[in-house]
Amino acid sequence: MPNEHYFTPEPTAAGKRREFTVTVRGHRLRFVTEAGVFSRRRLDPGTRLLLAHLEVGEDDRVLDLGCGYGVVGVAAARLAPRGVVTLVDINSRAVALAEENLRLNEVENARAVQSDGYEAVAGERFDVIALNPPIRAGLAVVHRLIEESAGHLRPGGRFYLVARTRQGALRLGEKMRKALGHVEETAKRGGFRLYVSRV
Repeated sequence: MPNEHYFTPEPTAAGKRREFTVTVRGHRLRFVTEAGVFSRRRLDPGTRLLLAHLEVGEDDRVLDLGCGYGVVGVAAARLAPRGVVTLVDINSRAVALAEENLRLNEVENARAVQSDGYEAVAGERFDVIALNPPIRAGLAVVHRLIEESAGHLRPGGRFYLVARTRQGALRLGEKMRKALGHVEETAKRGGFRLYVSRV
């Protein structure tokens, strides 16, 4: 499939499975990855920046939006031991890997489900939504994920987005301001910017 990428619902790309270990916020975590998912060789610098600054309370409800193989969701579950974490992705292979990585890291307060955006969590609200947006899917998709976040945040909730500056991070930050009424840049490193909107 020539135009296949990690936003493909049913990826066909074949590739050797990989495994790596990374320490996130004091927690040593293991991940299995495979072809057809985002950043399968290592923890990408955007996600690393997001995880370094993600505010998660011990009993928060967290949504890892576009979870890939589950790094943010697994880490969030460790940070919210009395909370509940939901990992969603349109990519079926990513969801299967996220489920495997939840088990590999003995995470019991999280679940992974296949979902086009917020489809599988309709009616649910979260304290934290975290997004490393699928830029390759196009701006219309990314804008929809930002706009629809307002209907899925609890009062006092936080929407996080990390993006490359050269891939339109500033414009995405402004989109968050328009959709959620507030945005702040909380970190910047290695060509990435991290934004948060608090409602």
